[in-house]
Amino acid sequence: MDRDTRNAAIAAAVILLLFGLAAYFLPVIMLAAGKVSMVLAAVIAVIFMVALFVVLWLRGRSQRKKGL
Repeated sequence: MDRDTRNAAIAAAVILLLFGLAAYFLPVIMLAAGKVSMVLAAVIAVIFMVALFVVLWLRGRSQRKKGL
């Protein structure tokens, strides 16, 4: 494994770990937000999903610029 693929693997692992932790706590966060407002709970879920796709899109765009 060369340096570039190792760095890409580390970055992917960090992204998966962070979003995995967020997904683990998401139900608790949504239940707490749902006590305040159902719309707020839905917005939190949408923000989580959009953030996942935005991070993956930015990562792919960065990798394309580097030629990987």
